[in-house]
Amino acid sequence: MTERPAKASTAFRTISEVAEELGVAPHVLRFWESKFSQVRPLKRGGGRRYYRPEDVELLRQIRILLYDQGYTIKGAQKLLRQRRGRALETGPEEAGAAPPGESGAVAGDPSRFARVARDLRRLAADLRRELER
Repeated sequence: MTERPAKASTAFRTISEVAEELGVAPHVLRFWESKFSQVRPLKRGGGRRYYRPEDVELLRQIRILLYDQGYTIKGAQKLLRQRRGRALETGPEEAGAAPPGESGAVAGDPSRFARVARDLRRLAADLRRELER
């Protein structure tokens, strides 16, 4: 079998190509499509799916949330909805930061962890003073 030339980054991808790129089975992508309304590939004759570059990026984020960061389907759905809301309010460049109160860095701001650590130390000191009283 001959190696296919690499596609342009803006080219549409088939379900097989996306599945291989993300390291998941095609049926997983179809399942995610049923669970995440944001994933809407183009469908051509015979139901053949073609994924846009932004669809592939969204699927990559879903894979990271579910497989690498341990989110549940519901948790990932909630996080993606919150991100979409922030993208509409603040613009896409700020929408990638993890929402307050969420554990884990999704597309996070490294300084956020420094702030959280500082807040936790302050809280621990406040609790220690309360216990000593």
